[in-house]
Amino acid sequence: MKKMIILIFVITLLAPLSKANAMNSEYVEVAKSDTVDVSLYAKKTNGMYTDFKIDFQGSILSKPSWENVANPTWSPQIISADINQDGVNELIIILTTGTGTGVIEREAHVFHLQKQRLRKKLVEVPVEVLVDDPIAIVLKNVKTELYPSQANINIGNKKYSIDLKPFNIEPEHLFNNINFGNMINFEVQDNQLIAKIGGQIAPAGGYIGNIIITYWLKDNMYQAKSIVYEQYE
Repeated sequence: MKKMIILIFVITLLAPLSKANAMNSEYVEVAKSDTVDVSLYAKKTNGMYTDFKIDFQGSILSKPSWENVANPTWSPQIISADINQDGVNELIIILTTGTGTGVIEREAHVFHLQKQRLRKKLVEVPVEVLVDDPIAIVLKNVKTELYPSQANINIGNKKYSIDLKPFNIEPEHLFNNINFGNMINFEVQDNQLIAKIGGQIAPAGGYIGNIIITYWLKDNMYQAKSIVYEQYE
């Protein structure tokens, strides 16, 4: 894979439409933030919210490809924080796209707020900026080995060895190697966007810890600033 990644700003034009004109009765409000005057609306289909619309300060932004599980426990999160340290808060929306026994899959969408002229009026427009896929980051930067009594994780020049005896997992139940992908979480801590990717060694649970990815804005996209392993307590 080439190291150079071409950034595509996903700029969606905001139309000053009323909610009545932009959304019909199929849409329901699924999340709201009074802090930044943002609400999320979507259609409910087969246990999922789909075809999202963002009400950003009275204007409507369509995101037809977004999905979120319909369980209120996993409602989308709307966060305002300065995650690129430019003195202006970004809009971060975290979606939960899948849940289950030992499974949680989330994705983060980051918007920079830019001043643009719309119909002779200067307004703030959210411009989505690419967030590098955390699984792709792990596959590219994390090397692992799994043995009956020990797991090894190498991240650059950092080496971690995990004793598997406390997990009491029979060798025949172990995967061939550490699996990443069933536990994908995003959060904002201390004005930093962070992804936590669970490492799994067996089908029934078997989670041994997280790969922690801290993002920063580089080359006009959010890329990994640091990658570390954190063992479960």
